Amino acid sequence: MQERLQKIISGAGVCSRRAAERLMESGAVTVNGVTARPGDRADIETDDIRVNGRRIGAHEPQHTIMLYKPAGTVTTMSDEKNRKTVAELVGGCPVRVLPVGRLDQYSEGLLLLTNDGTLLERLTHPRYHVDKTYAVTVRGGSNGISRLSQPMEIDGYRIRPAAVAVQERQGENTFLLHITIHEGRNRQIRKMCAQCGLRVLRLCRISVGSLRLDPALRPGRWRELTQAELAALKKQVQLR
Repeated sequence: MQERLQKIISGAGVCSRRAAERLMESGAVTVNGVTARPGDRADIETDDIRVNGRRIGAHEPQHTIMLYKPAGTVTTMSDEKNRKTVAELVGGCPVRVLPVGRLDQYSEGLLLLTNDGTLLERLTHPRYHVDKTYAVTVRGGSNGISRLSQPMEIDGYRIRPAAVAVQERQGENTFLLHITIHEGRNRQIRKMCAQCGLRVLRLCRISVGSLRLDPALRPGRWRELTQAELAALKKQVQLR
């Protein structure tokens, strides 16, 4: 299936779509030996796509990794404010991988990164409803906690009701919750809690679909997904 070249290049983990357009403008991208231009299309399965002479696409080994993103790190590959990025944490990966969705700067936990463009697109597309579960420590009243699972609007978008379970009480008006959401709106859980009068003290993503954060991973560490983990994840988004 043909797609825009900048989408293919981005999905292969080479660079962002905007940077891919600049590469094409500079003449650094070829398709089947012919210099490509912005707006050109190609088929990742059948065409010989090269960036600076290096072939990319379906012929490049695919890697999908699990990172324990620490709080304070931004989910970008570069940052104009010189903040620490997830790219700095996965420098040992043999290919350039891109984050699957985002965790805000002050949240931590499971973050997937991959150079499999199709998997990345499926995991982030609302059509496939990949649930995400977070361990969230909040301060506030029990009435606010009960409201978390009610229908609400975030930034003008009506979200599907979250599944909320109280795991333990950690002090007066402080609770550890497990919250499962069905979308991935920007800072969704923090905004939900704010609407319910709850203050978030700690937010850690512990699962994406069937995949759970490896308890052996320390913050800032990563590992490749096992074949079984990858197969289960692909099955959930209808990939073979």
